[in-house]
Amino acid sequence: MSTALNLSHEPLTKIPHGKMAMWAFLASELMFFSGFFGAFIVLRNSNYDIFGQGSNHLNWMLALVNTFILIGSSLTMALSIYHLEKKNTGMFRLFMGLTILGAFGFLIVKYFEYSAKFADGLFPGQEHHTVFYSFYFLMTGFHALHVIGGMIPMFYIFMKSYSKNGYPYPHKVETLGLYWHFVDLMWIFIFPALYLMIPYHGAAAH
Repeated sequence: MSTALNLSHEPLTKIPHGKMAMWAFLASELMFFSGFFGAFIVLRNSNYDIFGQGSNHLNWMLALVNTFILIGSSLTMALSIYHLEKKNTGMFRLFMGLTILGAFGFLIVKYFEYSAKFADGLFPGQEHHTVFYSFYFLMTGFHALHVIGGMIPMFYIFMKSYSKNGYPYPHKVETLGLYWHFVDLMWIFIFPALYLMIPYHGAAAH
């Protein structure tokens, strides 16, 4: 007598594959950023004066503005997901649009910050600022690329929401939200590391 086996083709987890892939991607990005931070801390601890001189030329007020912009964009992203799940398309568009504006505003502030550095002749490889500004441009530039990488799908989803059926995939927006919160979190670490946490003992040197 043969026994029929009922094989289930349901996934082992109810977590969407896209979200699992995003978690894996973010884990790899976290290791990448951790490498930056690890190297930065080691070199900072052995070059306090050099790093302090470089940090003194950074505009922490602009960086603080960008910090509030990204924190606000995390909130608007969460609200956009909430309203999409509630099928409130109008409010979804509002908060997704605000998130996109926040990302764009962050890049504008970063443009002015970079422009000021270039105008002062501060580049990677310039005299005693070499190591610090190499890290500064590498870490903030890499982060800015992640901001742009988030804006592209956000804008696509925003435009698709104006189609006849709207955007019927809240789980995809939630996955994008994971990415955006990660981008914001990385800035929360970059901001104090570059702008606030570098002691400068040059004035005490004899």
